[in-house]
Amino acid sequence: MPAEWEPHSATWLAWPHYELDWPGKFHPIPWVMAEIVRNLARHERVELVVNNSAAARKARRILQRADAWSPNIQFHRWPTNRIWLRDSGSIFLTPKQPGFPRPQGPSGSAQDRRGQRSPQNPLIALKFRFNAWAKYSNWRHDEKIGTLMAKAAHHREIRPVSRGTRIVLEGGSIDVNGAGTILTTEECLLSSQQCRNPHMARVHYEKAFADYLGAPHTIWLGRGIFGDDTHGHVDDLSRFVNKTTVVTMVEHNSKDVNHAPLRANLRRLQAARDQEGRPLNIVELPMPQPVVFEGRRLPASYANFYIANKIVLAPVFNRPNDRIALDTLAHLFPAREIVPIYSGDFIWGFGAMHCMTQQQPE
Repeated sequence: MPAEWEPHSATWLAWPHYELDWPGKFHPIPWVMAEIVRNLARHERVELVVNNSAAARKARRILQRADAWSPNIQFHRWPTNRIWLRDSGSIFLTPKQPGFPRPQGPSGSAQDRRGQRSPQNPLIALKFRFNAWAKYSNWRHDEKIGTLMAKAAHHREIRPVSRGTRIVLEGGSIDVNGAGTILTTEECLLSSQQCRNPHMARVHYEKAFADYLGAPHTIWLGRGIFGDDTHGHVDDLSRFVNKTTVVTMVEHNSKDVNHAPLRANLRRLQAARDQEGRPLNIVELPMPQPVVFEGRRLPASYANFYIANKIVLAPVFNRPNDRIALDTLAHLFPAREIVPIYSGDFIWGFGAMHCMTQQQPE
């Protein structure tokens, strides 16, 4: 699995339609999406999933009104339950060299949906199971999206297994440096709450990461941020920004509910080593001041940025720490434009830039 900052051929998105993800606040959401599409389409193809032809017409009208329409946008008329393609979509892989070995799960029996790979088509899309974060009942359309993405991208689909059972894994629960190291959390993958894979322990996940993602070195963090209904996705906590550098969220207010878990995660990163046994370069980023709606603390985090070709889409929340987040990302990505996307409304759906995107690497 290549790092997110490596060149993309496209970004996959799904047009928002499920109003209950933003109850009472859905109206601005398509316009936020239009701004995201407008910026991405300047630098790479946008593969946009819409529910049907009527939804495509509506999306096109909004994109045109927002000056976001581009020939770089391609519609796919597939029904979805939700828009979070980071978690429901395929994970696209690239070969390190011609004739690289076929991925094998811990049982040595990866499910191949297209037969033996031909030398002319070495590209693979991993299709993990999706069950709506082991929490919601409406996920059956989203479970099919990864297969449709793989077919449309002309990648061979592999369905990872462990101990003879297909693996449930969301893209937001992992982050890779493209050189052999992966970040994840114990709260998401090892907890009995919202348990994705009761048949898997730590050792089974580590073997799956090595076999399927080319990441034999796992760094385990602890708990996620408060209000995250995925139960601990790492893309709200800590992210690789290059092969040796991790940006990680911290909360300086000792009375804040996020202070202790984020401090514990920072200590783990300080003690961690990369795939070569070297200490990580760690950049601390303060959490936004609390974002609360209808009495509920929302999982607002600057770590949920998305790295695209020539730009970084950065969530902002009209909080004083926005400027620190943007300045930090500008320092970390000097060759990319940092594009702030107001996400104060969007985060009511419990996700932001990274949750909704899925990169297709060159």
